[in-house]
Amino acid sequence: MNTHDSLSTFSQQRRKLLLGMTAATLPLGVASCSRTEDSNLLVVGGLPVTCNLTLPIACVGKAAAGTGGVGFQYSKYSGWPEIKESLMTGRIQAAYMLAPLVMDLTTKKIPLKIISLGHRSGAVIMVRTDSDYKTFSQLKGKRIAIPSRFAVDFLFLRKMLAQENMTHTDIEIVEMPPPDMPAALYANAVDAYCTGEPFGAAAQKAGYARPLRMTRDEWRNYICCVLTVREELIQEQPEVVQDLVNHVMGAGAWLDQNMVNREKAVQIAAGRQFFNQDPNIIRFVMENPEDRVTYGDMRMIKDEFNDLMELSIAAGTLTSPVAYESYVDETFVRNAKPVAITV
Repeated sequence: MNTHDSLSTFSQQRRKLLLGMTAATLPLGVASCSRTEDSNLLVVGGLPVTCNLTLPIACVGKAAAGTGGVGFQYSKYSGWPEIKESLMTGRIQAAYMLAPLVMDLTTKKIPLKIISLGHRSGAVIMVRTDSDYKTFSQLKGKRIAIPSRFAVDFLFLRKMLAQENMTHTDIEIVEMPPPDMPAALYANAVDAYCTGEPFGAAAQKAGYARPLRMTRDEWRNYICCVLTVREELIQEQPEVVQDLVNHVMGAGAWLDQNMVNREKAVQIAAGRQFFNQDPNIIRFVMENPEDRVTYGDMRMIKDEFNDLMELSIAAGTLTSPVAYESYVDETFVRNAKPVAITV
């Protein structure tokens, strides 16, 4: 296949995948979390990725409880730069963010604090089903896509390189939006890609890709997306921040409780007000295997964040150590009373 044909196939497959992933209808009961200018709502930014799944559940769970107070409104973003800009400028007060990116922003005096985890595991390294790749070392000299050099997916890739006594110079790394990765692999524009779900599951379910490595097998305590708020929200409305953490932690416990809840989560997240994706792809993530992404363990462990920091320094995305206390506020997790989700 020549370059022109490859790019044409890439473009056609990308359109097909995006149409499939947005072919979802609004599930019942989600209208209460619709976009509005209501000042009694806290807007929380997130990406349409399953590492952010606790956010839609927290939003719907809060609305369903009917307990009053400040509600939570999910605001979908297309990428980390957009969320970063919105948090930096104060357009939103809360969002799910990449942990290393929060570390970097705090060194630039942006007043942010991580207040909770959002998930564990959930990243994959995908290769074509018809490829000969069986071991990670076979990717030497190959072209591998990552979402961003601030993404923990990139750190996962570097951990795998180190495990095989390889370095980043042994592969060609290209940054690419995750929604484009399945189509790029299909068109042989890349040999592999490393990203969060559901963009691995999309290609796997379509039949042309398979996981070469998964964080569930290689890095069980992996975290990337963390619940982050501006410090003025903590200072001005600490009770709202606590309520948000209570609902996010409740959503995590609810998601890991049973597959019935996960099916409900699929229907919620697939809706237009949230991820706006094909529910079959989200369901595939939830079931293949069930611990592909986990949500029940929201502990904030200093050593884990320090490991991420050190890996980020080694990767060149951070230039110097960042003190844990400068970007993390454990208060709300320590005082959390996870809410029982009833949806």
